[in-house]
Amino acid sequence: MRIVGKIFALLVLLALVFFLVSYQHKQADAPEAVFPELQPELPVPPPTLVETQSAFIEVYRQVLPAVVNIRAEGSGAAAGGDLFEEFFGDLFKNRPRQKQKSLGSGLLIDPAGYLLTNAHVIAGAEEIQVRLSDQRMYVAKLVGADESTDVAVLKIEGEEPFPMARLGDSEQVQVGEWALAIGNPFGLDRTLTVGVISAKGRSDVGIEEYEDFIQTDASINPGNSGGPLLNIRGEVIGINTAIVASGQGIGFAIPIRLAKSIADQLMTNGEVRRGWLGVRIQALTAELAASFGLKRTRGALVTEVMPGMPAAQAGIQRGDIILRFDGREIHGVRDLQLRVASTLSGSVAEVEVLREGRTLSLQVKVSEREVAAGSAEKTVPRPKSLGFEVATDSDGSVTVSAVDPAGAAAASGLRSGDKILQVNEHEVADLHMFEQAVSAVRKDKNIRLLVRRGESVMYLAFTLP
Repeated sequence: MRIVGKIFALLVLLALVFFLVSYQHKQADAPEAVFPELQPELPVPPPTLVETQSAFIEVYRQVLPAVVNIRAEGSGAAAGGDLFEEFFGDLFKNRPRQKQKSLGSGLLIDPAGYLLTNAHVIAGAEEIQVRLSDQRMYVAKLVGADESTDVAVLKIEGEEPFPMARLGDSEQVQVGEWALAIGNPFGLDRTLTVGVISAKGRSDVGIEEYEDFIQTDASINPGNSGGPLLNIRGEVIGINTAIVASGQGIGFAIPIRLAKSIADQLMTNGEVRRGWLGVRIQALTAELAASFGLKRTRGALVTEVMPGMPAAQAGIQRGDIILRFDGREIHGVRDLQLRVASTLSGSVAEVEVLREGRTLSLQVKVSEREVAAGSAEKTVPRPKSLGFEVATDSDGSVTVSAVDPAGAAAASGLRSGDKILQVNEHEVADLHMFEQAVSAVRKDKNIRLLVRRGESVMYLAFTLP
């Protein structure tokens, strides 16, 4: 029995050894795909992408110390506002006032502690707190603000010199360039977003009185206002100011050249002094442009020249189309307004105008805008683009008495009560002159009227039936 037991134990041992050897052999022969590597080797990114990434990192590192977080506090109405007053009248008249808080960004531009931000960020503020990227806190003093361009300058006092950003030349910015924004969106400070320059020279956004925005798709959100827009070299090319709430990827920045010129005046004078021509202007429609022999709608049409003002002294006349101002092409009404306003009082600027098919060059000495005089270059309603009747007033002048609502004249903006001053190049002082002028233009059927409506004088253009 002992021999049988030993033989049985030996057989079990041999079977176990055979099983282990067979299992290891099967594992060695198994295909590698059964146990793939958990961390496959990643492809090496192209050197250009690595360089671009490094540039982003370096820009952020260099500029961040000059970017600040702004917290503005001021008194506002208590919760409920006008709704409570409507139902309860003076019951809440003496209720405590709530503190209204505004969060934004800013940019140090001078070692002495001067910084740029948006005027709307600090509007109505009683106290302005500034926090640097290293968490140092300061109470800022308002040096000056210009609501027309949404630029404000603040000053902080402390251990100088403060870090400052390097300003670039916004005039050299090209569409398609990289654009980097640093700021505090929704209070999330030290946030970097990246995009491109989508457009430049946006002057028809309708946000500010004077506009020349840089458009970017770099993400800009509430709290970014007042922060810098940068190029890939780390130079400030704009001050972020606004977004289009209904569209993503559309943000606007004030060109740094404009912002800096406003800041310089605020720091020197405490206010902004703007240039003034003393004209009223309107935009060119396709119909108006065609009536003047133009193929494009660029430029600004002069509808009135104020006597004794710079434009009148320089020889600018009603009906002139201003094509260039101080060497720069004029794209439209807002463009001209901005160029003139940015010109120092006393400066002489060359103005190129189109008059009766000829291009003239005039020299105008810009004066300082007088606020009491109202808008310097006032925009009048844009006509769009027949049939109307006229009547004579007691003084013999010609006035529109009826307009066919389905005609081209109505579509151009002509209204009953408009006084006709001119038909094409022909002055109209009475009904006879009006009839002669209309007869002269019936050949080509294109008509341009100069009309007075209340205090406004404007051109309208359309096609006669």
